[in-house]
Amino acid sequence: MNNSKNTSYSVTRLKTSLNVDHPRLFQNRSLEKLTHTHIAVPISIFIIFSSFLLCFSFACTNLGPSLILILFFAGMISFTLVEYVMHRFLYHINSTNNKKIRRLQYLIHGVHHDYPKDKSRLAMPPVLSVFIALLLLFSTYMLFNEFALAYLPGFVMGYTTYLFIHYSVHAYRPPKNKLRILWIHHSIHHYKDSGKAFGVSSPLWDYIFRTMPKKINRR
Repeated sequence: MNNSKNTSYSVTRLKTSLNVDHPRLFQNRSLEKLTHTHIAVPISIFIIFSSFLLCFSFACTNLGPSLILILFFAGMISFTLVEYVMHRFLYHINSTNNKKIRRLQYLIHGVHHDYPKDKSRLAMPPVLSVFIALLLLFSTYMLFNEFALAYLPGFVMGYTTYLFIHYSVHAYRPPKNKLRILWIHHSIHHYKDSGKAFGVSSPLWDYIFRTMPKKINRR
């Protein structure tokens, strides 16, 4: 998908002014308030949630320490794939002929492309975050039984890492070390080619699925 296709986001903009930092997405005040959150809130929620599950898996399951750690890191790595797939195929779905999907697309991601410096919308609202965390716990436990208690903490920590990196990339200047590549990678996606560089916490899957930008300017 090239940059011209992403101009479809602008069709459903609900902002009241061309120069606002926080465009209004809902007329209902309660719904509008729920779209904003400080990044520390979901990060704290997920760290506590993940830590509790991990401690529980050590103390109350028959899983050995080595297996728990393997499942934990498998969860973290698998999240990077889920992140890539959702970003590429859900958040950037080509839906120019469907107004409802186009509006939903704008609400969940398009507004971020229009306002990448809006710090209050760089994470899901806490209510939705808690709901998804509990849904993941229920579904993974139904599928994998006690293995989920070691795998899910890693998956959740993968998401927490993503939140921290994504927020840092948009809120702070790039560091003068190897982590700088994450700032450059995501900036290319936002400001140069939104059809490339879908990985935020890691460019791994961009290499594997050939959506890596051909050349990265490190300046």
